[in-house]
Amino acid sequence: MKAFLISADSFETLSVHGYSSLIQSPDVAAAVSAIATPVSSATIHLMKNSNGGDVRVKNELSKFMDIHPYSLGTRMSFIDWIVTYMLTTGDGNSFVLPVTSGGYLEDLVPMPGAYARGVNNNSSYVVCWQGREFRPDEVLHFRLQPDLQHPWLGRGIRVQLKDVLQNLRQSAATTNSFLSDKWKPSVIVKVDALAEEFSDKAGRRKLLDEYIEGQSAGEPWVIPADLMDVITVKPLSLADLAISDNVELDKRAVAATVGVPPFLVGIGSYNQDEYNNFIRRKVNPIADGIAQELTKKLLISPEMFFRFNSRKLYAYDLEQLAKVGDDQYVRGIMTGNEVRDWLSLSPKEGLDELVILENYIPKGMIGDQKKLNQEGDNGI
Repeated sequence: MKAFLISADSFETLSVHGYSSLIQSPDVAAAVSAIATPVSSATIHLMKNSNGGDVRVKNELSKFMDIHPYSLGTRMSFIDWIVTYMLTTGDGNSFVLPVTSGGYLEDLVPMPGAYARGVNNNSSYVVCWQGREFRPDEVLHFRLQPDLQHPWLGRGIRVQLKDVLQNLRQSAATTNSFLSDKWKPSVIVKVDALAEEFSDKAGRRKLLDEYIEGQSAGEPWVIPADLMDVITVKPLSLADLAISDNVELDKRAVAATVGVPPFLVGIGSYNQDEYNNFIRRKVNPIADGIAQELTKKLLISPEMFFRFNSRKLYAYDLEQLAKVGDDQYVRGIMTGNEVRDWLSLSPKEGLDELVILENYIPKGMIGDQKKLNQEGDNGI
């Protein structure tokens, strides 16, 4: 219960009440977007196991999944919806309905409003959507974290953020009230209210015109000592209420609960190491969970799997990328065109062979170097 020593009008201005969803909070929306955007930006690769390692497969299925898995959107909008819905409205769950035609995958349709209902004493479940029930193997079920009581169900972050978001809404309402409230004077003039000439508005206006208004800046006022008393007033400011400090603490709580660095919700300064750690510990696990569900439900071949290409999500400057590419190139680990692709450059002819170390010759010609043949005068 809350009590306010304020007027009824101020109560309506300052008090916040009623239900609002997580996504309606600007701070939660910013934190969720900081996760959903990187995941949706990572390209989806169709991979195949081989004796020499995993290789990327490029076919119609890989194109479908990476470009247009959803007929009414793109891969970015599709994955962004999955992550955003899972973190907010879905309370840790997102459902997608695969649509096939003639044995081929035709569409992946998002299922907003779908929910899981336990059956057989919660040993299994069905997905309810638009008046129909689907078995778990008929839909894609993406989970944020497993529920402790029902492992087949996802668990969201709604409960943990309830009190923090209430504080942020209250802070925003208080700030708006201070910034938009009626003007309050910084000077109060006390006059004899019993004097007949000050009993109406016209009389008080005459007093201001005669003694106060019209004075030059810095010029002292000359007023009758027995007529009025002038008092300066310092209004209460937002700093006095320590609202900014409370807001910072609440924003940090939002960032910690959602799992993003504070600077992504406007607190503190950017830190590259902290951002890369965020990609590694928060973004990549969510992307891996989505890829595993896609592999489990959509692929028949045991040798194939989906994988998000998360390498480009890390924060590296061009100089760091160039240095890594140069080191791999001179050691015969990457071709020149692989290095160019690393730097988002188009391939060039003649850069598809592996070279090694100082002479930059094709790998197969290493033994043809003169200094290794021991020919010539004096064995040189």
